[in-house]
Amino acid sequence: MAEIRLGEVESRFADIIWDNEPLHSRDLVKLCQELLDWNRSTTYTVLRKLSDRGFFKNDGGVVSSLISRKEFHALQSEQFVDKTFDGSLPAFIAAFTRRKALSAEEAEQIRRMIDQAARED
Repeated sequence: MAEIRLGEVESRFADIIWDNEPLHSRDLVKLCQELLDWNRSTTYTVLRKLSDRGFFKNDGGVVSSLISRKEFHALQSEQFVDKTFDGSLPAFIAAFTRRKALSAEEAEQIRRMIDQAARED
């Protein structure tokens, strides 16, 4: 799998799109001017780069995502576990819980997620 990642500025830009999509490119330019202090050409350059990488599309001036924020975070999490823990989710959870105790509510939420994932297989 190709590495899916965004730099800090790209993440802020992506959040603007995810929070407002679909939106017209001229509205994106206005938002980026207000929130990032970007000019028009910077907005279009970053949009083109992220579109080329498969994150967004600009179809007839309407900007929307090709990958949702939720999908993006899921892919990043998978990549992290793959790279850092050789793909072992139990090894990740063991490492995580060594330094941070889970509350009873968190443990129950995790049990429900595991039960649901097991049923989907």
